[in-house]
Amino acid sequence: MADRLFVVTGASRGLGAAIAEQLLAPGHVLLCIARHRNDALSAQAEARGARCEQWALDLAQPIEAADRLDAWLAALDGASFEAATLINNAAALTRIGPIDDCSSVELANALRVGLEAPLLLSAAFLRGTRAWRTDRRVLNISSGLGRRAMAGQAAYCATKGGMDHLSRAMALDEAARPNGAKIVSLAPGVIDTDMQLHLRVGDAAGFPEKAHFVGLKQNGQLASASDAAARVLAYLTRADFGANVTADVRDA
Repeated sequence: MADRLFVVTGASRGLGAAIAEQLLAPGHVLLCIARHRNDALSAQAEARGARCEQWALDLAQPIEAADRLDAWLAALDGASFEAATLINNAAALTRIGPIDDCSSVELANALRVGLEAPLLLSAAFLRGTRAWRTDRRVLNISSGLGRRAMAGQAAYCATKGGMDHLSRAMALDEAARPNGAKIVSLAPGVIDTDMQLHLRVGDAAGFPEKAHFVGLKQNGQLASASDAAARVLAYLTRADFGANVTADVRDA
């Protein structure tokens, strides 16, 4: 039986780590890209008989990652895979508040990790698998904040809004190609991760919605990373994946 290939970014912690962990299975080949290696993931991969390679790369320097992915894919035998999927999950946050409270380095880092890296990695993935006769999918992890603006997080809103529109445009390109890849930008719901903690401890003076996020935690409305990953992966396997390019994990 042919293998299934998955490339996952931001797999060292949070949602990305949970997604990678749930993908560890015999016949699955995982490439995980993050700033730091996840040693627990490597141990689990060995125990489960899965192939898992990890690259410790800073996606704020996305050209290096994209070039390396280009070369890595070129060395693979596409005929050995029945499916290939890229999951762009990595993101970077700035401090909470208006953009003029943030340094240029913070803002540039957030845009590079959250939008430039998914664009370049998607290009490398699509180029590297174009001739493969297999099911190809790109899953971009978006956010509700890509579809509604929120004070105090303009850079994050910009990256997720850009990711949504990038996905729409890529889907149009792929629809015109033989065996074009299916593209989805998916909002995963509210998850109990470091991002939520970051929002709850922000200065309310620069973040009018702080009380809302505090309430989500207090009222038990945050999904665990494990539960959110299961829903994301269930969406990935849907027969109608790609029919709605900008989707929500809670879509029926």
